[in-house]
Amino acid sequence: MPYRAAVTLVRWVLRLFFRKMGVTGLDNVPEKGGGLVVSWHPNALIDAALILVFFPRRIVFGARHGLFGWPLLGRLMRALGTVPIYRRQDFSDEDIAARREANTKSLDALASAIADGAYSALFPEGDSHDEPAPTELKTGAARLYYRALELTEEQAPSPVIIPVGLHYDKKRVFGSSALVAIHPPLALSQPLAQPPAPDATPDEKRAHYRGLTDELESTLHEVVHATESWEQHQALHRARKIMRAERAHRAGAQLKRPDMKERVLAFSRLRTAYNTRARTHPNEVEALYERVVDYDADLRELGIQDHELDGSPRLASPWLAAIVVFQAILVYLLLPPILILGYVANLPAAIAVWLVARSAASQYKDEASLKLVAGVIAFPLSWLVVAVLVAWGNRALALIYPDIPGAPLVTGTIAFFLSAVGAYVAFNYQRFARQTLRSLNVRLTRLRRKRTLARLRTERATLYDAFTELGRGLDLPGTVAVDGKVGE
Repeated sequence: MPYRAAVTLVRWVLRLFFRKMGVTGLDNVPEKGGGLVVSWHPNALIDAALILVFFPRRIVFGARHGLFGWPLLGRLMRALGTVPIYRRQDFSDEDIAARREANTKSLDALASAIADGAYSALFPEGDSHDEPAPTELKTGAARLYYRALELTEEQAPSPVIIPVGLHYDKKRVFGSSALVAIHPPLALSQPLAQPPAPDATPDEKRAHYRGLTDELESTLHEVVHATESWEQHQALHRARKIMRAERAHRAGAQLKRPDMKERVLAFSRLRTAYNTRARTHPNEVEALYERVVDYDADLRELGIQDHELDGSPRLASPWLAAIVVFQAILVYLLLPPILILGYVANLPAAIAVWLVARSAASQYKDEASLKLVAGVIAFPLSWLVVAVLVAWGNRALALIYPDIPGAPLVTGTIAFFLSAVGAYVAFNYQRFARQTLRSLNVRLTRLRRKRTLARLRTERATLYDAFTELGRGLDLPGTVAVDGKVGE
């Protein structure tokens, strides 16, 4: 019961933070036996929260022991059965023996859970980071897996290692999207499938652990779609958008914004083709890469996206002009008064969350986790304060003006729920307002920059043909529909 309640709470909190979340590969998790889940660590506590919510089997995490001291978070982690991990950098040299002893107990606790048929999860990098690829993995995951093998009874299913890819569009931004991609269990070759021999020397054991760790590192690079740099990452995403927009244009289709599943799969196709052809056709790939970078810079300067090149450059239709004007009036004139309560009730909490995240985060990577934890406390507390103030005000006015009905409980309750609804509306209004402003900007850009847009449409078509030719004959993941959508 505590575990299920804790998972439900984490799911609710994530739904407040992310606008859309999804999962793929649930069928890759065996129905029987335990195992080890490994993933990279780009987003601090949110990484663990996503795996916890979407993994179909009960899962036990190992987390650095310092997190157990966080308000609310420590209690939640204990309810989930989280096991503390003691990092070397958190201890002085004099405490090294105590740290090793504590970690041995933690390792045995996690390994016992796996041997008993549950799953454990570790992030082998140790620390969260902002790199576009996994950093160097530590051997803790390998040690845990081999210890679980030793504790598993002979008649029980052998533990498996399941790699998980975590994908974000904007990982620190409220209202962004996330995808948990569960991949098939790792097929280990001999001798990595077995623990080190009992009579192995310490150096031989370390080499054995490092061998499995290197295998995990190579696998994680593939499942998270690692790139050499953020510039390369951005260029491949631009190539993905080029392919989708040009296919839709040639098919005469109007596509909606792709969800995270399609984005990740389409990115995987481009990355696979890029890495393959970079080895076989390096000069052609380099030249094409530079053209994509230039094309991306041009679009960024204009402030538009690939698919927005295809709309009419004229506001010739009076109906279209009327719709645009009405949309602007609705968003910028009519809705703001309705949102006053939402802003007044939630702005202090939002500022407090921002200040806590900026001041308390030891590193920039921890900000999203702190926003999540602080927001869970600050926003409901803010709604409660508004409810108390409204109830008190109603009671005071009723004493001064007898004609005003005194109902502090009712008015306070209504104020609480209106504050909560106001937070939701205010949050979505900001996105709607940005989309409206973007819509106006795109239309004005089309009106002013006809020649530039025509040149970019031609360049997009040329890049599309070049991508298609380079990818010809390759076995790429997923399938592509005529209208440009990418699916499994």
